[in-house]
Amino acid sequence: MVRTAFIIIFALLIATLLICGLASWRSEKPIGKAVCLLCISLIPPVLGNMIIIAATTKAVAYVGCYIYYIGMDFVMFALIRFTDKYCRYQVGTRRKKYSVPIWINHLLGLDVLQLLLNIAFGHAFVLSEIEAYGKPYFIMTPLLGQTFHRIICYGAMALTIIVFIIKSIQVPRLYKERYIVILISMIIGTMWQTFYIFSRTPIDRSMVGFAVFGLLIYYFSMHYRPLRLLDNMLADIINDTSVAVLLYGPEGRCIWANEPAKELTGRKSDEPEGISAALESLFGEIKSLPDDQDTEITRGIADSEKSYMIARGGFKDRSGKDLGSYVRVRDITQEKKRIEAEMYAANHDALTGLYNKEYTYKKINDQLKLHTLDNFYIATIHLCDFKVFNDVFGHEFGDAALKQVADWMSKYSDDNCIYGRIAGDRFGSCLPKNMMVEELLESDLAHFTVKLGDIEQNLTVHLGFCDVDEDVQDAAVLFDRAYIALDSIKDDYRRHVAFFDKKIRDKMIWNQEISAQLDNAIAQNQIIPYLQPIADNSGKIVGAEALVRWIHPVNGFMSPGDFIPLFEENGMIAELDKHIWRSACKILSSWEKKYPGIFISVNVSPKDFYMTDVYGEITSYVQEYGINPHNLRIEVTESSMMRDTDDRMKVLEDFRNDGFIVEMDDFGSGYSSLNMLKDMPVDVLKIDMKFLGKSNDEQKANIIVKNVIRLSEDLCIVSLAEGVETAENFDQLNGLGCDLFQGYYFSKPVPQADFEAMLDKERGNA
Repeated sequence: MVRTAFIIIFALLIATLLICGLASWRSEKPIGKAVCLLCISLIPPVLGNMIIIAATTKAVAYVGCYIYYIGMDFVMFALIRFTDKYCRYQVGTRRKKYSVPIWINHLLGLDVLQLLLNIAFGHAFVLSEIEAYGKPYFIMTPLLGQTFHRIICYGAMALTIIVFIIKSIQVPRLYKERYIVILISMIIGTMWQTFYIFSRTPIDRSMVGFAVFGLLIYYFSMHYRPLRLLDNMLADIINDTSVAVLLYGPEGRCIWANEPAKELTGRKSDEPEGISAALESLFGEIKSLPDDQDTEITRGIADSEKSYMIARGGFKDRSGKDLGSYVRVRDITQEKKRIEAEMYAANHDALTGLYNKEYTYKKINDQLKLHTLDNFYIATIHLCDFKVFNDVFGHEFGDAALKQVADWMSKYSDDNCIYGRIAGDRFGSCLPKNMMVEELLESDLAHFTVKLGDIEQNLTVHLGFCDVDEDVQDAAVLFDRAYIALDSIKDDYRRHVAFFDKKIRDKMIWNQEISAQLDNAIAQNQIIPYLQPIADNSGKIVGAEALVRWIHPVNGFMSPGDFIPLFEENGMIAELDKHIWRSACKILSSWEKKYPGIFISVNVSPKDFYMTDVYGEITSYVQEYGINPHNLRIEVTESSMMRDTDDRMKVLEDFRNDGFIVEMDDFGSGYSSLNMLKDMPVDVLKIDMKFLGKSNDEQKANIIVKNVIRLSEDLCIVSLAEGVETAENFDQLNGLGCDLFQGYYFSKPVPQADFEAMLDKERGNA
């Protein structure tokens, strides 16, 4: 019965060790593999003893003995490896310390070999039969080889125990527990084994101790947490933080407070109840605060106002039973100041200190939702020619100007006003109407000066105002309207205030409608080229300039001034010009046989160079209609060549290389004509006839025109005078040597059919 009981106990221990070994193997802990090896190595000695107990023949008992003794060598090998892994490093360092010498492993291997040789030589042990618990039992009699085996195993165990003793002495007190328990279990197992050897009892009960030792190794290595260590570490962590923490028992009594709580309350005593009472004297009844919710409280402490975030929460066990509560008090004064500083920087212009664009718009939109709309103006302030002002006087002076404009706005504003800097040289404001006095503003801005040190300079400031109405309540749109109002005074340095009125609104609506109709107008041929004749010095028509006209189905005949400036501004001029280019090529194609040699000049807007491939578009139309490039003249203005000069010069040169004639319009209207003329690839100069208009000194005007014509002759460039309105003009220019002429004297711009009728009449084809 006893032997059966031990067999069952050993079987359970083997199963438990196997489970622990597999669990250790699957663990991600670095020590896991060493623990697994140790647990598995303890199975053979226990299994060998179980076989010896159950053996009914000497042969079976021998098998159990070999498994038992060789298994003990493997136990020692695994224990040495575990000790090396477990005790290799000091706590908190990576410096290697004490370990079992490696040569012990060689002796263990030698011991395994000599135990196996016992089968042949019988030098290690023999078995003899005795009776135990009413049945035969085979007991081992040790010989020389068994003595060697015991010396090796006991030596390895002794060295391992020494290493654990040293570690137990060296490690901090909080870590000793894990080493001491393992050490004690090893000593107990060794003593139990020694008792078995000398008592020569039939069953080796010390195997139970070895198996329990393996289970302790598994627990302390894989699952044990030193609660006292954790308690102390957590207490140290909470003391090191700047947050005041107080812990309360389930009955509501304060049981612990950290050092910051003492400093906050000014209590030097370690009595938690006194610290809690002092905290409540500062912040009121803390226990009444809501659970798990931060509450901000501002108090005057130590002659200054500070802000604190107080949180209260509870602890519960797994069953939901109340374990107590905590109060956490955090000083957020500096954090609030930092956030306020960041918010200020995010919402304000760094230079002037006013609101920035985004925050100005937000504040105004919020205000418009709360007040009666018709009581407010939206105003935009624009510093005229500020870029030039900045370049001439320097950025420091420019910054001073911006600051002084901001100060001027502040002076004329109160708490009902919202104002800020909405662009580099633009400011914006939302103000009550009763604060806007136009006469006062005009007077004040008439002599607005910027001062910096000894330097003083006038600065032109324009203000645009817009009514706030029910239709539009978006600040961005209202500011755009106020800025549009400034167009009416942008070149007027005597007026400083403009209003977005019905006239401007109607113009905006008109612009939107006309822009939306352009594509359809081109498709339906509402937009057509009118041709104004160009004559030679005999008065014979040799060509024409194609000028755009819009025959609107509702508005009738529309002057170019009604839509050309708009399309120049919004960039739609490119589509318009391409239509005229194509139309001119189509007309020339129809004239190829009927009116050979008659040319048409087409205009190229400065915006065309940005919006489209001028050369590519025009040459594609010429190829499409199969016309002679010489009959399509390319007319550019002097101003269009003022930017990206090199690139545009190349485009004109490409046209000339392909056989096109290049004309420069309005020659003499700019400031760089003579300087550019030496480099520009042009064939015709169109002379600005303002020189022959009303002048205080007509003689000087004649001299200028005469010399321009002579200059063109010397440069082998054809001269073309436009704006010829009278026979006197024609005769005068003809006498000065001008080559070509254009103007109302010959004809106003006319439709294609009328122009062709003029050609037929001139040639006698009518």
